[in-house]
Amino acid sequence: MPAECSYDYAVIRVVPDVTREEFINAGVILFCRTRRFLAAQIELDETRLAALAPQLDLDLVRQHLALIPAICTGEGPIGRLGQAEAFHWLVAPHSTTIQCSPVHSGLTDDPTRTLTHLMDMHVRRSKPDRGSNL
Repeated sequence: MPAECSYDYAVIRVVPDVTREEFINAGVILFCRTRRFLAAQIELDETRLAALAPQLDLDLVRQHLALIPAICTGEGPIGRLGQAEAFHWLVAPHSTTIQCSPVHSGLTDDPTRTLTHLMDMHVRRSKPDRGSNL
């Protein structure tokens, strides 16, 4: 089994109106320097976003979100900077509509599996358990 390594991640959020402080989690970026791993997964719940902000240009949001995984794979001028620089650029504040959570850290022996787990925790909405009171 591979040794554990540290990683940093941030949750990608769509914030249609910053004054209302509402957002929808739309993805996760994960960076593991020792494994030379930088990846992002995006899954936008467009139905929820349209209900929250019917005036928002969904095509434009889709285009901007699609840039994030592309940058992680080394595409474009930001992607060619290197993984650490690209990660730090992606998580830095530079948009009012597409934002990242604060950066969090953890340990993993499998960054790909951890990225999937983080997506399940923060982005994907599972159906509530029938026995749940929530």
